Amino acid sequence: MSVGTALPSYSISQDETMEFARELFSESFRDIGRLLKVFHNGEIEKRYFAKNLDWFRKEHSFSEKNDAFIEAAIPLCSEAIQSCLGSPRLKKQVEHQEIDAIFMICTSGLATPSLDARLMNILPFSRHAKRIPIWGLGCAGGAAGLSRASEYCTAFPESKVLVIAVELCSLTFQKDDMTKSNLVGTSLFADGAACALVGGDAVPFMEYTQQNLPAVMDTQSALMDDSLGVMGWDIRDNGLYVVFSKSIPSLVEKWLEPNMTIFLNKHGLGSGDVDHFIAHPGGKKVLAAYEEALRLSPGKTDVSLDVLRRHGNMSSATVLFVLKEFMDKDVSAGEHGIIAALGPGFSSELLLVRWES
Repeated sequence: MSVGTALPSYSISQDETMEFARELFSESFRDIGRLLKVFHNGEIEKRYFAKNLDWFRKEHSFSEKNDAFIEAAIPLCSEAIQSCLGSPRLKKQVEHQEIDAIFMICTSGLATPSLDARLMNILPFSRHAKRIPIWGLGCAGGAAGLSRASEYCTAFPESKVLVIAVELCSLTFQKDDMTKSNLVGTSLFADGAACALVGGDAVPFMEYTQQNLPAVMDTQSALMDDSLGVMGWDIRDNGLYVVFSKSIPSLVEKWLEPNMTIFLNKHGLGSGDVDHFIAHPGGKKVLAAYEEALRLSPGKTDVSLDVLRRHGNMSSATVLFVLKEFMDKDVSAGEHGIIAALGPGFSSELLLVRWES
């Protein structure tokens, strides 16, 4: 029904982060000049961080980083929720008390009680709203949250539910990690929060909007065998250390294409029938691999690339930023879209949607 987003206050250009990386890593990598090209090859122009660059120059314990995560995540989520429920797409604001369930998606910080409980203490949600926190799905989390929300609304068709994704990837930065994975992560990951409002078939949508809405036709989760080391976190005493394999683009080409084909063929569709490709932009090379594997026509990944360019990779929240861009377009009824994201495991989450009046 609507999507809202929120960003931290520190906007950092890619040139600034590149010089920051040069300062930290120049003594550890003899070919630092060549390696720093990754900062511009990915076409990211700026990103938003929860802290300024001076904060990252100092040592911080795991608990300090996690405290900073909770401190920053709550207001960001609150802003995204307010933006979603009060979206200009809606004829009237959806009240907090109307929300039946909250799917809380996160992988870059820890909180028990979970973030959704903390949000319910500052926002006027029903005390009986279902809480479904989901941790550990990484970049696939936003799409997975939409899938689980859709399934919940199939079971309870009168429900309106929220999918909230927040990631503060910058706070996981390890200044003593001299691996190329950390250097690539430093060039790519960013912070942000997003919230999507999903309604079941029995919701009186015309009361809320007259615009065409994407209806979920089907979902598919897939897990690749023996691929635990492709991406994720290595959890150590000092916090979360990024695991990021250079094989990810080739895995997209070789593994995702047959999974996507099977998924579309169930509905008598092929990749050429997909009007809108709503992909999590894991990176420029990943988007190029999508185009190659799925034989997408030119321009199909432009929206994802633009979100990557303006915000970087915000892990699970990013695909919701992309979805918001499509929600703000004038999409005709009957057009199809694929929401796609890849994550640790190695895994994929796919949703087939069709815009309906």
